[in-house]
Amino acid sequence: MSQAISDFMSVKETAEYLNVSVTWMYREAAKAGIARYKFGKGRNAKIRFKTSEVNAWVRQQRLE
Repeated sequence: MSQAISDFMSVKETAEYLNVSVTWMYREAAKAGIARYKFGKGRNAKIRFKTSEVNAWVRQQRLE
């Protein structure tokens, strides 16, 4: 797999990584501040999450 492709995770992969549901990812991720990327158009478009941005978001959730 090329580096550019591995920089992104699918909705399912991101949900598993964060231990949340796929439904939560679709409904709440943008509200929570996790940027989404859309590849393609129409019904065949794929939503992806940039791995480095998901990791940065996780670090921001740390409680003192």
